[in-house]
Amino acid sequence: MDADFNPTWESDDEYEKFIQKMNPPRVIIDNDASLIATVVKVDSANKNGILLEVVQVLTDLNLVINKAYITSDGGWFMDVFNVTDREGKKIKDEVTLNSITNCIRKSLGTDSSYIRSRRQSVDIAPSTNYTSIELTGTDRPGLLSDVSAVLTDLDCNVVSAEIWTHNTRAAAIIRITDKHAALPITDHDRVAKIEERLSNLLRGSSSDLSRGPRTSVSKCTTHMERRLHQMMFDDRDYVKSDDIASSNNLSPYVTLHNWDDKDYSVVTIRCKDRPKLLFDTVCTLTDMKYVVFHATVNAEGSEAFQEFYIRHTDGSPVNSEAEKDRVIQCLKAAIERRVSEGVKLELCTADRVGLLSEVTRIFREHSLMVTRAEVTTRGDKAVNTFYICDSTGSPVDPKTIDTVRQAIVEAVGLTILQVKGQIEQPKSPQESSPTRFLFGGLFRARPLSHFGLVRP
Repeated sequence: MDADFNPTWESDDEYEKFIQKMNPPRVIIDNDASLIATVVKVDSANKNGILLEVVQVLTDLNLVINKAYITSDGGWFMDVFNVTDREGKKIKDEVTLNSITNCIRKSLGTDSSYIRSRRQSVDIAPSTNYTSIELTGTDRPGLLSDVSAVLTDLDCNVVSAEIWTHNTRAAAIIRITDKHAALPITDHDRVAKIEERLSNLLRGSSSDLSRGPRTSVSKCTTHMERRLHQMMFDDRDYVKSDDIASSNNLSPYVTLHNWDDKDYSVVTIRCKDRPKLLFDTVCTLTDMKYVVFHATVNAEGSEAFQEFYIRHTDGSPVNSEAEKDRVIQCLKAAIERRVSEGVKLELCTADRVGLLSEVTRIFREHSLMVTRAEVTTRGDKAVNTFYICDSTGSPVDPKTIDTVRQAIVEAVGLTILQVKGQIEQPKSPQESSPTRFLFGGLFRARPLSHFGLVRP
């Protein structure tokens, strides 16, 4: 090599891309190594946030991670994931297998379509199909109904949305288009008016002066669930109010201690298993600017076990009791945010402007609270999922469910409504089943797949 050769890099990103190009990621899928799961092995040059990128890809492909062995000490990242589909079966169809390989390679490669956010997160490219609204504030009965009504009044059509609530706080990302043109809203004055109306609405319901409401409107979008974690973290939802500080006996078990010989902080988590749990915990550690060097994950039973060996991005372990307590609080919050409280309602009907406003108005009129919601549009169909409880946080009476169902049918017409979860005092063996399927009151005991509306 020429003695005068002295490469310089304009940024760390350029150097990172050079290393990735010289050492492209390798993804190996093995369906023989385990009797009950598909084994995905990932080898790649190490970089900040790489574990989250891989976990995000697997989660977005609707895969369940049952086991994982993670090591990224030094310049190389070597991980093994045991995954299944949502039914607990191995992945055998070629389309999904190819998607696993291609999506991980694309995410980790130099041609990645992902971009980093202000927190070094893994985001997708800006969208030109809709305008994204971000809201955080104090939760209260009827909040989603009021927000939907404001958007309808301002000639906005809700394309998709996701709403989380936790510890009396609420966060939402709502994607909208113009009601008439079905295009993103770009007019500055109109955007300002949307922000003003929503800010006034949230401000009027806020009782915590230290955590005021926040509203922002932009044409850019991030990974929605990733962004919701960031928003609730920024809103400090991990700080519990006095009235709920000891109300939850099912709180996750989280501990942290330092392994002084290796300068690691060791985080141990035990809790009830659920989909996307690993994504939620890794997302939070990454947002708090910790690097996972080693980890073991086991979730083959009803309980999940996760152990992470972490350091701060500056190489130091957790070095104070206050920092330790904060990490534990934030991880518990990340686990609890997606724990669904209340009865689950899955609604499928013809999409139209104002639909979300009408449905949530019916919830409000029957004194029901929405604890979590996911709103999507698939072709000409709206497929919405709501978790609801009564205004006191208690289970919903079955008579109320029947009344709400009838009101929705009368308001929006032919509707598929799937009801899951615990409801009080079932009236008959048929209604005591944890799942009931209703189609405008005409058909029963038919899943959404019967109508070709299975979630992707």
